[in-house]
Amino acid sequence: MSAEFAPTLTTRELTASNKDVALLDAKILAEYRARAPWGMAAAIDLGGCDPQAIRDPERITRFVIALCELIEMRRFGEPLVVRFGADPNVCGYSLAQLIETSLVSGHFAEESDSAYIDIFSCKPYPPYQAAEFCRQWFGATTVRVSLALRQADHPDAPRIQ
Repeated sequence: MSAEFAPTLTTRELTASNKDVALLDAKILAEYRARAPWGMAAAIDLGGCDPQAIRDPERITRFVIALCELIEMRRFGEPLVVRFGADPNVCGYSLAQLIETSLVSGHFAEESDSAYIDIFSCKPYPPYQAAEFCRQWFGATTVRVSLALRQADHPDAPRIQ
């Protein structure tokens, strides 16, 4: 690994107010600018979701379109939303939406009424605002956000600021 870049990984339960979310986002975006990584990955774990919301493919499709608009990501093609899983523990819809700067994906586990949303982009975005949006859209009672600033060990790799 390059001596100039140390990856950042943080995990936190999101119980913050809108003001706190804005402060958390300002802090991570400042760190993003200071470190100039290749990209940011947010893993958003939602518990206690509205069962109807995570079982509705049209709602999931509308969600990813609205999320991309919120975080100002240009979608590439239409979302792919497919239900599968022979094992009841993992059965549910999965989502893939290409974006110009990478990918938004998710899986919606029906047995546990939980959702797992991943956003990876080389363009910075407000991850905690995105997580709060996910919470509200799917009616989640708990949210956990894990963030990683990503950088391959290649000092000349171009970066989007």
